[in-house]
Amino acid sequence: MLITGGRVLIGSGTYLDDGAVLIDGDSITAVGSRAQILDQARADIPRFDFSGTIVPGLIDAHVHLVFDGGTEPLATFLSSPDERLFQDMRSRAERLLHSGVTTARDLGDRNGLALRLAKDIDAGRTPGPRIVAAGTPATPPGGHCYFLGGEVSGEAEIRALVRRNLAAGAAVIKVMATGGGLTKDGPKSFESQFSPEELAALVDEAHRAGVRVAAHAHGADGIAASVEAGVDTIEHCTWMTGNGFDLRHDVLKRIVDQGIVICPAVNPRWQMLPLVFGAERAETIFDQVRQMEAAGAKIITGTDAGVQRAGFDSLVPALSFYAHLGLANSKVIELATSGAAEALGLGSTTGRIAPGCRADLLIVDGDPLADLDALSQVQAVFAAGRQYEPRAEA
Repeated sequence: MLITGGRVLIGSGTYLDDGAVLIDGDSITAVGSRAQILDQARADIPRFDFSGTIVPGLIDAHVHLVFDGGTEPLATFLSSPDERLFQDMRSRAERLLHSGVTTARDLGDRNGLALRLAKDIDAGRTPGPRIVAAGTPATPPGGHCYFLGGEVSGEAEIRALVRRNLAAGAAVIKVMATGGGLTKDGPKSFESQFSPEELAALVDEAHRAGVRVAAHAHGADGIAASVEAGVDTIEHCTWMTGNGFDLRHDVLKRIVDQGIVICPAVNPRWQMLPLVFGAERAETIFDQVRQMEAAGAKIITGTDAGVQRAGFDSLVPALSFYAHLGLANSKVIELATSGAAEALGLGSTTGRIAPGCRADLLIVDGDPLADLDALSQVQAVFAAGRQYEPRAEA
């Protein structure tokens, strides 16, 4: 398969004008100028000519396909039997794909439904992005997202849950290190849920199997405990306390030194935060992300798609948050492609347009280096070498 475009994004902020990408099966075999690649390509292979910009497929590193992104996602979830929920998840995965997302990390499902969906997508039985699924997240009895079925107490139960998820095919382990807003009857977002010893046991069990750990952590104490335990990514990382926020620079230094990645999980409606939390509180949240990035922390993009008012076409609208913080468009695109791929352990296979990488491509109108909104002007999406054209109902 030969794909040509007006330009190809081949590196951070670097375009190849009038470029082409040669694909064999699900992998990229060559990238170069149109004339160069035409010389290499057989005359009888399928050819797709686009006028727009070819960029790597986008990565949403924090989604929940079991939730619908509506105003009452938990109520909808609780009223949905597994088979109906699974069909809804298929539709949500397709919406991700048609918005340009070719890889998504699902950080919490029920009864292994996201793991099942990931297998169906890999086998070509249903359209969707590659899904890096966590399975059932660990939480204490009555803890954040207890309704997903991952209630555990003590090191032995925690290790057993990790092993069950791994046996089911989990590619990442999720732990609810603190409370969260979706669970109204659970611990507050700033409150820690596990002891340091329990967190250490979870990380140890996952790392023994070569699998990374993502820690949901809003509270400053929970963030510090997650860093001490050696997690791989911290989700949200809002540094909450009982009476405000406390970005601890000694802990931040450890995050940087240990190479722990932060996924702020920015809602696409982030501009509304000043109305919800107040202007001063919202600006503190924004500035903390700015400080973490400036200190050298690795940041990746995620939307928490599925939670309240976070749909499955949210990634591009959420990217404007990072531009608001002052990051160049080239850097923002990197957070959503190669940076996220590295954090998910997929840096050698996706997030870049290069020989040997999976053929995950997004073709858009306009110039996303000049205007990030161009990423929403989708002409076509290729995931693992298969073409998907955007549809209005998707």
